Amino acid sequence: MTFNYSEILSFSIEHGILAVLLLAIMFVYFRVAIRYKIIDKPNDRSSHTKPTIRGGGIIFPIAVLCYAIMSGFSYPYLTIAVLLTGFISFLDDLKDLPRSVRFLVHILSACLILYEAGVLSIPIIMGVLAFVFIVFVINAYNFMDGINGITGFYSLSILIPLMLVEESASMLALEKVIFISLVIFLFFNARKKAKCFAGDVGSVTMAVLMCFLIAQKIIATNDYRYLCFLTLYLADTGLTIIQRMREGDKVLEAHRKHLFQVLSNELKQPHMRVTMIYAVIQLGINLFLVSVDINVLGIVLLFAVAIIIYIIIKVRVLKIVK
Repeated sequence: MTFNYSEILSFSIEHGILAVLLLAIMFVYFRVAIRYKIIDKPNDRSSHTKPTIRGGGIIFPIAVLCYAIMSGFSYPYLTIAVLLTGFISFLDDLKDLPRSVRFLVHILSACLILYEAGVLSIPIIMGVLAFVFIVFVINAYNFMDGINGITGFYSLSILIPLMLVEESASMLALEKVIFISLVIFLFFNARKKAKCFAGDVGSVTMAVLMCFLIAQKIIATNDYRYLCFLTLYLADTGLTIIQRMREGDKVLEAHRKHLFQVLSNELKQPHMRVTMIYAVIQLGINLFLVSVDINVLGIVLLFAVAIIIYIIIKVRVLKIVK
């Protein structure tokens, strides 16, 4: 594949104005959050120890709305999906909503982004599998948002390789807006003591965006290597669910059993160190994937190797903390 270095490095004056606008919106949101006590207070399932502003990920749906206005409402169904999940997820950040309501919104959002990505052009069975995959990824992204920087840097590890091989001008324009929003969010979140957390509004809307970018790329190219862009999140979430089921836990309840949580909480590794391990490994995998030709067998082998390595590491880590 040819990498579009010059294209991804070219940011316009409009991008600079957007960045300033989003930065200003973040400061306004901090004042509102403090005023109305939109604060994440630590509990026995948290990986943080001090009260922190929740919902800083509101910048992501706002950035998508700005892009929609700038582009004449390109990708309308994606925009609706992001704004819908953002609205419901922000309400959930303020006050817990019924799980059924959130799940229904995830289902509707999956349908919207698949339609936007061109799902009608592929066989029905593949569309159904894509739908199940996206609903799972949306929830996995939410489960994995537990330490400083992880949602932002992991998303960048997916976004940057996609930008490198992007051939559509409109898609690249959208990806640049997402990139800007992630950098601004990370400025406040990727710290030893974060200024804010993404909240469900951030993790869920970013999941919707990453799912759309990956689904659109797979449908456009008929290349399934892009499924591996989520290798670590899929492995950690899937295997942790299996672990919790074997231990008789309620799978959908909050917990601290993901590998990144064990590393952060039990082994007392700094949040940013754990975050960068996840992000750098996934970035390495994704850069490798866009640099070589890989078939379905290669994809299966990659996932198999990742799962085996994950199990070995987690078993050893759990032995240390017992």
